[in-house]
Amino acid sequence: MRLLIIEDEKNLAELLGSLLKKAGFAVDIANDGEKGSFMARTQAYDLIITDYVLPKLDGGSIIKEIRDDGRNVPIIMLSVRQSIIDKINILDIGADDYLSKPFSGEELLARIRALLRRPQTIKEEKLIFADLELEPKSFKVRRANKDIRLTNKEFSLLQHLLLNAGKIVSRESLLEHVWSGDVDPFSNTVETHILRLRRKIDNHQPKLIHSIIGRGYKLDTSI
Repeated sequence: MRLLIIEDEKNLAELLGSLLKKAGFAVDIANDGEKGSFMARTQAYDLIITDYVLPKLDGGSIIKEIRDDGRNVPIIMLSVRQSIIDKINILDIGADDYLSKPFSGEELLARIRALLRRPQTIKEEKLIFADLELEPKSFKVRRANKDIRLTNKEFSLLQHLLLNAGKIVSRESLLEHVWSGDVDPFSNTVETHILRLRRKIDNHQPKLIHSIIGRGYKLDTSI
């Protein structure tokens, strides 16, 4: 899954980026409000983390622009402000959660997981398709009751395919949701990771991951 961090404190932004990448997320970073708002409204993110006090555009204005654009992406607001009134105001303008600085990395990850479980597609603790199971919280994958070890990127790739099981997922969609924005769109990184994922998931078993020529990839049992 792909996250956006909007934070002008570069050390904190890099620290958060490193934490989230280790947890298996693809991460983009914007260091001012205008850039962050533009990225949030023109690219596909599964969750956004934004500071409140930012140069060029504050966090509240960013959220308003995102919501006015019709985007319902989950948003976590970070701020040194701690009063109940501030929290209520931040939630009222469209944030989904609020975290006061300083905070622990474990708490942020817990808040992120809670928000990502809210959509209809991620209500279950497990994502199941045929004899394939993926547990987002514990980072476990099994097929035919056998554990399969995946890299962070392979796990995110499989999770996105499972969330869209039975549907064709374009290469562009995979790049948007699984990779950070700095990846070269003309590289063969998607194809390479799909090949590695197939070797682990479909090895000596009926194929679940199928290529749809000219359109993308599909998780299916009937092709």
